[in-house]
Amino acid sequence: MQVAKKDYYEILGVSRDASPEEIKRAYRRLAVKYHPDRNPDNPKEAEEKFKEVAEAYKILSDPEKRKIYDQYGHAGLEAGVGTGGTTYGGFGGFDFDPFKIFEEVFGREDIFGEDIFGGLFGGSATTRSRKAQAGVSLQYNLEIDFEEAVKGTEKEISLTRYETCPRCGGQGVEPGYRPEPCPACGGTGYIQTRQGFFSFTRTCTQCHGRGTIIRHPCRECRGTGRVRRTRKIRVKIPPGVNDGTTLRLRGEGEAGIEGGPSGDLFVSIRVRPHPLFSRREDDIVVEVPISFALAALGGEISVPTLDGKVKLKIPAGTQSGKIFRLRGKGVPHLHSSGRGDQLVKVYVETPVNLSLEQKQLLKRFDELSRDTGQPRIKEFFRKVRGLFGQ
Repeated sequence: MQVAKKDYYEILGVSRDASPEEIKRAYRRLAVKYHPDRNPDNPKEAEEKFKEVAEAYKILSDPEKRKIYDQYGHAGLEAGVGTGGTTYGGFGGFDFDPFKIFEEVFGREDIFGEDIFGGLFGGSATTRSRKAQAGVSLQYNLEIDFEEAVKGTEKEISLTRYETCPRCGGQGVEPGYRPEPCPACGGTGYIQTRQGFFSFTRTCTQCHGRGTIIRHPCRECRGTGRVRRTRKIRVKIPPGVNDGTTLRLRGEGEAGIEGGPSGDLFVSIRVRPHPLFSRREDDIVVEVPISFALAALGGEISVPTLDGKVKLKIPAGTQSGKIFRLRGKGVPHLHSSGRGDQLVKVYVETPVNLSLEQKQLLKRFDELSRDTGQPRIKEFFRKVRGLFGQ
């Protein structure tokens, strides 16, 4: 019983009205995914998928073959409908080479981190051994106080990471011994096999592409070349950092593999809220309550700053919400010299729990202030009367 072929559009994961560009993009993605050299653990399954994807692309990328397939399906291709007897089905002999299609589509692009023709199609095996890999970069969330963010500080953090094994220096071999060439691949890291007309190059399953094997692994790292350690690291926080600022400490991430460079450490800053101060870019904002009498008569108040208390003159007739600026009392600029300012926002506190005498005095005061002492109230009601024609 003959097994029915899968739909070419389903194989590539595209719609039946997909454009040639969409079909090509789908093929490129799947061809890389299922290339036998990318799947050393299940090469046979990957090889079948690789051929299947190539066959679908060969048909759907050809306008004439695609038209026949859309009208008659696989039967039309096998029967050579509209082609003068030419048979498309089966792609026997050298007519259908999935690797040739791969080569035509990708050219000499660097898909797997190496030249395609040198790394996939039989180039020098000695150049295909496992490359050094950079260590993983790490992230650490550090919470600091508002004042520490403004003035800068230095913190000690505890970090667990992989480091180069001190016993073997990252080689994975017990001191006094050396790695030996892999007997399965002869030290190349790859094994080449032929199946019919096809030649496949696969990563050696014994040495996993290293080209060498370790018969005497380091007893401290067990042959990995790295050990897990917890370290204390000093983090210098510059003045002016803000909530969400990320500091980069180069080389403080995990150690690389096979001699690769260490990763970096990214420290993300979180600033705790301050009970008095808030921040507006590089300005510090503080709200200060003042009495009705001080706002009306004027005077002097003591204002807190991160540098200590300073005196601030309040002019007579100050309105609630008035903002005063203290030059140079803000946050240091992170990437330049100088500092922002401190903005002092005053608000007039309305008296509560008044005594009978206070109430009487305020009523008398209000009566005396209606004509001259409250110009904004007078102007507001003038506009209201104008608006409603009163």
